[in-house]
Amino acid sequence: MKMNTRLRLQVLAQNSLFLVLLIALVASIAYLTKDIDTTWDLTQSRRNTLSEATVGVLGQISGPIKITAFATADAEGDLRRPIQDFIRPYQRAKEDISLDFIDPREDPVARKKAGVRVNGELVIELNGRTDNLRTLNEQELVNLLLRLMRSSERLVSALDGHGEGKLDGSANFDLGDFGTQLGAKGFRTVTVNFAVAQDVPHNTAVLVIAGPRVDLLPGEVNRINRYLENGGNLLWLADYDSLRGMDAVAEYLGLDLIDGVVIDPSAAMQRLPASFALASAYAEHPIMDPMDSNTVFPYSRRIAAGESSAFHFTPLVETTSGAWLETSGLRNASFDADNDLRGPITVAAALERDVGNKKQRVVVIGTSRGLSNEFIGLLGNMDLGISAMNWLAGDDSLITLEPKTRVDMSLELSRPMMALIGFGFLVILPLGFLISGGVIWWKRRRS
Repeated sequence: MKMNTRLRLQVLAQNSLFLVLLIALVASIAYLTKDIDTTWDLTQSRRNTLSEATVGVLGQISGPIKITAFATADAEGDLRRPIQDFIRPYQRAKEDISLDFIDPREDPVARKKAGVRVNGELVIELNGRTDNLRTLNEQELVNLLLRLMRSSERLVSALDGHGEGKLDGSANFDLGDFGTQLGAKGFRTVTVNFAVAQDVPHNTAVLVIAGPRVDLLPGEVNRINRYLENGGNLLWLADYDSLRGMDAVAEYLGLDLIDGVVIDPSAAMQRLPASFALASAYAEHPIMDPMDSNTVFPYSRRIAAGESSAFHFTPLVETTSGAWLETSGLRNASFDADNDLRGPITVAAALERDVGNKKQRVVVIGTSRGLSNEFIGLLGNMDLGISAMNWLAGDDSLITLEPKTRVDMSLELSRPMMALIGFGFLVILPLGFLISGGVIWWKRRRS
């Protein structure tokens, strides 16, 4: 076809119109999608995606969160980029999170005033309260936010002097790991020994009695009952073998606590001893609402309401119907219809009543070992303990699950494999392109 001036102008007009339409299409798409923020997390462990528990905590925060990062901007070892990458998912989940940077070398006065000790430390402000974060970790940040969300410090008093598990202890039967998590969430823990203290501290938010191993004196039991009469909140971890002289406490609470250990044959399917009761049903209760993991109750007793009680009794956790309460001891345990109680068995319960103008709350769990250092890592035991403590302290809005630590997958290559990959990309692949290009050129030249 012979090109003339008219045809050239027609082709030029068509091309110009196509270019204008293309630019208009791109501009329209850019305008329509400017407010759409969509990301895809392609990491194997979804390490760049916040857990549902974290999103839930952020959703409970009404005010803005101000984050100030004290980080240098050196060309080598720049800490600002990883901080921005760490905070970005939180800003997508909550729009009013701000992030500002201060170079600690340029403003040492601000660094000292904020109590910053390391390069890259974050100062987080919420509702006029501040705290410092030194580790870029989701769980650490959520714990910090939970601490800032509390209106005031919550004091947890743990009974001591009778062989109880200690909230700062490291032995297997101690509750040190549980106590550490309580501290991370804004609780302050102290011990109460009635040989020294006359009463439970008046500002106690929750009294913890964790499996005494010797009997309490009658006077000590009277002090506990006096604390309950005044509306005090209680977490009682009552082991299966004995109430250790606290029968009067059970009577005051209106509980029917029969000595005996829960036997659960279904535990064998999980390669656990039959004396480990597995939870099969959770109650509709603020403590249990966020629970999405099973829980385990080693060597647990049955928790049941008596005939009359001033408290509203709610069974929190029940075993399977195949479990039973063994009243004849663990040796050669087998169900005896005349003496044992067939399941389902309640192994944890919540009690609540009105005292004056406030709610009094009690949680009774049939074992102290479920929250001990030895077994608290099983399934959702830690979640249950933290949720129960938040409810007891009156912080219903803070009841949440622990954000799960994500295990990122790394690719580890041997030296020969790394050399092979490097040789392939640097030598074999370019050489292949050169050879294929030469072959194509030679064929075209001959044709």
